[in-house]
Formats: sequence, structure tokens, C-alpha cells
Amino acid sequence: MPEILVKFEDRVIERVVTEKKRISIGRTPDNDIVLDNRGVSRKHAQIEFNDSSTLIIDNESLNGTFVNNRKVTEEILKDNDIITIGKFTLIYHRDASREGQGDNFEGTMVLHTKKQKELIEKDKREKEIISKAGTSVLMGEDQTDVHQYRISRPVVTLGKADFANIKVRGFWVSGLQAKIVEEDTSHVLVNVGKKGKTKVNGEDVDRCVLKNDDLIQVGKSVFRYLEGKK
Repeated sequence: MPEILVKFEDRVIERVVTEKKRISIGRTPDNDIVLDNRGVSRKHAQIEFNDSSTLIIDNESLNGTFVNNRKVTEEILKDNDIITIGKFTLIYHRDASREGQGDNFEGTMVLHTKKQKELIEKDKREKEIISKAGTSVLMGEDQTDVHQYRISRPVVTLGKADFANIKVRGFWVSGLQAKIVEEDTSHVLVNVGKKGKTKVNGEDVDRCVLKNDDLIQVGKSVFRYLEGKK
């Protein structure tokens, strides 16, 4: 059974576990998840559940719905995806065992917060990069000679060896430290070298399904993953 954690200013304010096939999110009390903030539309978004997938749909809201910092109209949710609506953060868990349109934005105040502007501009820049590349991209963030790398092959290798597709830095890094593998509609980061030298968002990983805006660290080299549509 799926679970949604609702957070405001990094504090969990609600835990939603439901057997319903569809839940609504918005500012008014008739929603399943009520986000009481003028930056949220009356009927802002909805989430639809079925046996094989979970879909979030933005109801033409004024301020938009973001998944992993990317503005979306419809998006299939993955486990641990981060949804941003107004000043609220919603975290989707596929398994809870883990600890109207058109006038729907009537009366909604347009957000002019610094965070909202930064999200909009960041989303616009990243979509331009993805559109030009035609595929998912690794952006070099720190200690790497790579500025942008198109993930255009089924397997991309990272390590110190000359044969690695992407060279990384770090004295203790293996010649072949990690690889990014295409699986169905996702990319998976797999550690194949020394333990503790492959991280996603600061956490050591052996295997991790990548999400848009994930920070990947291999050795001392840091990359940001931008997810392209397949």
C-alpha cells in the first residue's frame, strides 16, 4: 500500500496511507490532502494508483507541480520521488510498510518566492539541455573534466582507467568503479569497484535507480543526473 509523507519546512505534518485509486491535493477542505497555503490551487493536483504504476497529474495549477525539481503535467512516480507543491514537499513511498481543472486556481496567489523562481529557472535550463541532447545527461559538478555527458549507450562506465567512458578522480578509486546501466525506462547506477566510493545524494550505494536531479559522486568527482524522456 502506498504512502505519502507531507512535509512543511522539513517537518513531517501528515502521513497519508490509502487504498483509494485516486486522491486529490489542493487548498480546499474537500481534498484528500489539504495544503493550506495561498500558493496552492483549490484543486491543484491528483494522484492515481493502479496495480503497476502511480501517476501524478497537475490540474493546470497556477504555480505548477514539480517532481524531483522538474515541472510536470503528468509523471509516473518512482519510489522516494519528491513532489513540490507550493511551500510543501510530498515524498512518495511505493510501500507504506517503510518508515477539476480550468478555474481550479481561482483565488490562488502567485508565488514570488526566491525558491519558486529558482525552481522555474532551473527547470527551464535543464529541459533545454535535455531537449538538445535528446537523452539523459550527466552534468559535471565538481572535480571532473566532463561538462555534459550524453548517456546514449546501454552501459556507461566510470573509473580511473583509460578505458572508462568517464574518467573520475580519487587516489583509492578503482579502474572501473561504477557503471550506469539502462533498464527499461530507467537508468541504474551500479557500484562495481571499492566499497564506499560510489554515492548518490551523499549515501553509499551498491545499486540505485537514478531520479532526475540526483547527485552522483564517484571517488572525488561529482555529477548531476538529468533525466531525459525515453
